[in-house]
Amino acid sequence: MPHWLQLMLESLPTLLWAALIFTVPLTLLSFAFGLVLGLVVALVRLFGPKPLVAVVRFYVWIFRGTPLLVQLFLIFYGLPSIGILLDAFPAALIGFTLNIGAYSSEIIRAVIGSVPKGQWEAAYSIGMTWAQAMRRTILPQAGRVAVPPLSNTFISLVKDTSLAAAITVPEMFQAAQRIVATTYEPLILYVEAAALYLIMSSVLSALQARLEKRLNRYGGFLEARA
Repeated sequence: MPHWLQLMLESLPTLLWAALIFTVPLTLLSFAFGLVLGLVVALVRLFGPKPLVAVVRFYVWIFRGTPLLVQLFLIFYGLPSIGILLDAFPAALIGFTLNIGAYSSEIIRAVIGSVPKGQWEAAYSIGMTWAQAMRRTILPQAGRVAVPPLSNTFISLVKDTSLAAAITVPEMFQAAQRIVATTYEPLILYVEAAALYLIMSSVLSALQARLEKRLNRYGGFLEARA
């Protein structure tokens, strides 16, 4: 068996375990929390009072205008200087959540704004409150439009979690770095890590395509009934 193949096979369980224990949970939690944060920020931008709108616009401006790696360093290495100490995983989770929240808020704000005003008027005409109209009429329509860009954001997040290695989170990429430190075979291990990220991204892209196809079929069915 070639040396490179043997090394890949020996390191594969370690990389997969790191992905299962750290990469996947970090991705799912960050995206879930970021999506909730993004929805709140988008609603404030669209319907909130001006002072609060200014605050969330500043937040979005900061986190969309600075590199994610710098944000992680500020949270993990910078906050201790003012007495705020965080472990690596919570620091990464906070950093990714705030970053995803800023980007997803713009997506959600755009898709909610794209829903025709007639839908609001129709909801109000049958006695719905603002909250009921949002939950039953606006968000279902906006959600179908938001799936492709939010799916792309999720796939990007899977790859971006490798940046957590820079703040000592023992996720998949740092697991590869640790193996490299003992084997001195960076090319083989980094190619293997890249291949695993590629496989995960490809699977997610295929699932995204199927979901979009299903949603388009459902949307066409609703339009035909209308």
